[in-house]
Amino acid sequence: MKQLLLIYLTIMCLCCYAAPTEDYKNPTLPIEARVEDLLGRMTLQEKIMQLQNRGVNHNLDGTFHGMSTGTVHEMNMNAHDCALLMRDMQQYLKTNTRLGIPAITCCEGIEGLIQGGCTIFPHALAQASTFNPALIERMTRAAGEEAQAIGIHQILSPVLDIARELRWGRIEETFGEDPYLIAEMATAFINGYQHYDITCTPKHFVAHGSPSGGLNCAGVAGGPRDLFSLYLYPFRKVIDRTAPWSVMSCYSSYDGVPVTGSHYYMTDLLRGDLGFKGYVYSDWGSVERLEVVHHAVANKKDAARKALLAGIDVNIDDAYNTLEEQVKQGLISEADIDRAVRRVLTTKFALGLFDKVYAPVEDVDKVVRSKEHQDIAKEVADESIVMLKNTGILPLNTKACKRIAVVGPNGNQTVMGDYSWVYGDTQEGITLLQGLKNALPKANITYTEGCDWWSQDTTHIQDAVKAVQESDVAIVAIGTRSTYLARNPQNQTSGESFDLSSLELPGAQQQLLEAVKATGKPLVVAFISGKPLAMPWVKENADAVLVQWYGGEKQGQSLADVIVGKVNPSGKLNVSFPRSTGNTPCFYNYNVTDRESIYDGGGSPTHPDRHYIFDKPEALWSFGEGLSYTTFSYEDSHVDRNTYTASDTIIVNVTIKNTGKVAGKEVVQVYVRDIVSSVATPKQQLKAFEKVSLNSGESKNITLKIPVDELALYDEAMRRVVEPGDFEIQVGTASNNIAHRHTITVK
Repeated sequence: MKQLLLIYLTIMCLCCYAAPTEDYKNPTLPIEARVEDLLGRMTLQEKIMQLQNRGVNHNLDGTFHGMSTGTVHEMNMNAHDCALLMRDMQQYLKTNTRLGIPAITCCEGIEGLIQGGCTIFPHALAQASTFNPALIERMTRAAGEEAQAIGIHQILSPVLDIARELRWGRIEETFGEDPYLIAEMATAFINGYQHYDITCTPKHFVAHGSPSGGLNCAGVAGGPRDLFSLYLYPFRKVIDRTAPWSVMSCYSSYDGVPVTGSHYYMTDLLRGDLGFKGYVYSDWGSVERLEVVHHAVANKKDAARKALLAGIDVNIDDAYNTLEEQVKQGLISEADIDRAVRRVLTTKFALGLFDKVYAPVEDVDKVVRSKEHQDIAKEVADESIVMLKNTGILPLNTKACKRIAVVGPNGNQTVMGDYSWVYGDTQEGITLLQGLKNALPKANITYTEGCDWWSQDTTHIQDAVKAVQESDVAIVAIGTRSTYLARNPQNQTSGESFDLSSLELPGAQQQLLEAVKATGKPLVVAFISGKPLAMPWVKENADAVLVQWYGGEKQGQSLADVIVGKVNPSGKLNVSFPRSTGNTPCFYNYNVTDRESIYDGGGSPTHPDRHYIFDKPEALWSFGEGLSYTTFSYEDSHVDRNTYTASDTIIVNVTIKNTGKVAGKEVVQVYVRDIVSSVATPKQQLKAFEKVSLNSGESKNITLKIPVDELALYDEAMRRVVEPGDFEIQVGTASNNIAHRHTITVK
């Protein structure tokens, strides 16, 4: 009997040894335990594959060779076909690889998913001009629902770069020039997507958006004070509030140091100071650029080693193919590999990828581009339009304006901007011309291009002039054009890698405007663009000016509805307009020392003077500006007390009244100025805002809160402190239109 028992126990032990428990497959265990169990089972080659990305297609064996990768992407299929592929791929990885490790599926999602047929929402610059974070969270919830149906786990957005260098082509991808606004909009953007088992990827870490000369990927000049008080500000807030599982590195250098290869930036700052817990996803080819652009290393092998040790966990190119050999040569340790793999695996477990059950592919067709999602796209577009001038021509008197001439290169073309799935085809979305025809079915509306958006060809301007002469009003649609870089765009004047040396209107658009003005007909300018341009002539000569930052698939209908008065504009400028190219950088929150002096300053072509000799140093249109078809009165405002400590919160109460004849929305803005500070500080900084809807004659009391900690600066020793002293609280409708000022003291 004892022998039988011994045999039985021996067999059981052998069975247990032959088939140990696979803890990483157990969903009841803590993530850390599952990660360590899986990591202990992986070969070096399997680990290194987790640090790489693959473009995926239906040739799964050819893509994976029986081994899982960290991340994948697909950029050309429509939503339905992509969903099929993603499910097939995950099933392949589960059953045809040794350990069954799923892949993180990545997708661009800045204005909706880049998969064909998905809802096209307004671009990021337009999202932020709504000044309505709650609306943007609803937008990304809708986009997240589409991502979840397709099987997407990681959205390669939002962009936290600061729009201070307007020549840079990627201004359209940003939330504007103000770090506080960027943080608020990005938080809402991420919360919407991360309502699902999806992580966003804030980018580009760090200081990527102010490249030298405005040239994409060029180095960024600056010191530690700019880095901490400006560029890190939105990243710090967003990481603290939303805890994304991924952050994207940048191409550029800061103060001469290539960021992707810097342990200080990618580990000490990002993980240590900012507390980021996830994994770092390289921008496309940023590791390889350590060699071919920055010349910081001698070869691709050195680039891979430098980036890995800096803290780049997944590389979106092939340099990390050299890592296995480098471990074997003793140039890096397997512990260095494990550190990065651990972060990738932790993200996969945190997103539930090992335990995920995918919805039927049929759900994609029910969810993607649903009417509800299109309605949200229209709502965002409506609230994003900024009216900068109106002499009374808008909304159009349709009884007096029965013949409408639409002219200009953007009048009958949708412009979606970079990272949209469309190729610029007018069939995808509603153009301004079509929107006007929908809004005014009985009106006589004609369209003449007049000139294109980029060339010096003026031969067709007279055609536009003739059309205007035969009409009651001219609506001239000018601006820039951009579309997705990866789809071979032609003649772009905005977008990634399409940077401008001049901020004047491209091509012959200025000549077109002047010729139309000479007809004497009322002139409405619809500026459809991915960035501000220098347009003092437009400000002086147009009867009305509307700005639309690439308004998504409903862009033309929203713009038309504003023109005819079906929608009351409520957008505010999130980026200032310069008076000229030489008037840049042009932003509202400049340091007092930079543009204010003992001189009154500012000359003109007829009266030269100082600062500048022939122009004014201030913006043409400033941050926060935006008109309505109604008027608002800031009846009263007050702070809850006069003296605060560093741990307090400032309570600002504002009473606002709609004093006009129609309902409208106003953005109440609160700015702060440090009256005396030990280092240079901005003239004013946005620290609170709220969008308010008011009926005609209605008043509301609004409460806004500002933690005193928001008044902190980095002193001469680079210590972050709230210095005692007086601060001015400014309440108004724009940075250059302050209704009430209050002085508080911090002790």
